[in-house]
Amino acid sequence: MLLELPITEPLRATREPRPEWLKVKIPTGETFHHLKQLMRSKSLHTVCEEARCPNMAECWNAGTATFMILGDTCTRSCGFCAVKTGRPATLDLDEPMHVAEAIRDMGVKHAVITSVNRDELKDGGSTIFAETIREVRRQNPNTTIEVLIPDFKGKDESLDRILDAKPDILNHNTETVPSLYRTVRPQAKYEWSLRVLRRSKEAGFNTKTGIMLGLGEPREELLRVMRDLSTLHVDILTLGQYLQPTKDHLPVHRYVHPDEFRELHDIGIELGFRIVEAGPLVRSSYHAERHV
Repeated sequence: MLLELPITEPLRATREPRPEWLKVKIPTGETFHHLKQLMRSKSLHTVCEEARCPNMAECWNAGTATFMILGDTCTRSCGFCAVKTGRPATLDLDEPMHVAEAIRDMGVKHAVITSVNRDELKDGGSTIFAETIREVRRQNPNTTIEVLIPDFKGKDESLDRILDAKPDILNHNTETVPSLYRTVRPQAKYEWSLRVLRRSKEAGFNTKTGIMLGLGEPREELLRVMRDLSTLHVDILTLGQYLQPTKDHLPVHRYVHPDEFRELHDIGIELGFRIVEAGPLVRSSYHAERHV
């Protein structure tokens, strides 16, 4: 049964300083700078940069990255996301080839492909998404592919287009609890996210989803969302700390202690998730290569 809870009170900012376990080093290293130059040479974007991921240095210096297709401008205005919002540019029809070439040049063994929302397009950008999966597969037959997809406004035909391209892992983030959707994800619906995960699992795919903590989510509602996801037989769950990217984004309500993340990890395993990644710096693509 889906949750039907009232909207919670407005999110309040914590006045606590960022704790030690949330401090990360500025990205550096020879491999990091080489990959950055490679991305720019092919006019590609990575969610690592656009979303200001705290694990960027670790992942890039390990030779991995999450590619963001369909441009760098999103049609939605989620309160947590650092990706810019506005009117997107024209689609780059050569993008699938460029992504595949970059993955080949980097020697990536597990590629993660995500995108901005392109709600102004009839297919939500799913055609380019599917073509990117196929081109990556064609040029890199030994590379496994994980996709982190939008909800496509619950349109089955857009999701089916992605599934027909046969990625190895189908990832779609739930992001937060239903009572916070109006503030955190105003153009999304909890039911759309559950539908994406349900239909993907029914089609036989390995499924994955992620939730941010620290936005003011009631604990019992969080646990109920975890139970909702477990009933859909989602394989992989990621739980991480929300960090405010700029002062114009939603404030951090609280910093979740690593001990609480460990407790939630154990609860997730008890609920039946095959893999649970839970920790302050965990993000959707963190340790993604280990999940295949």
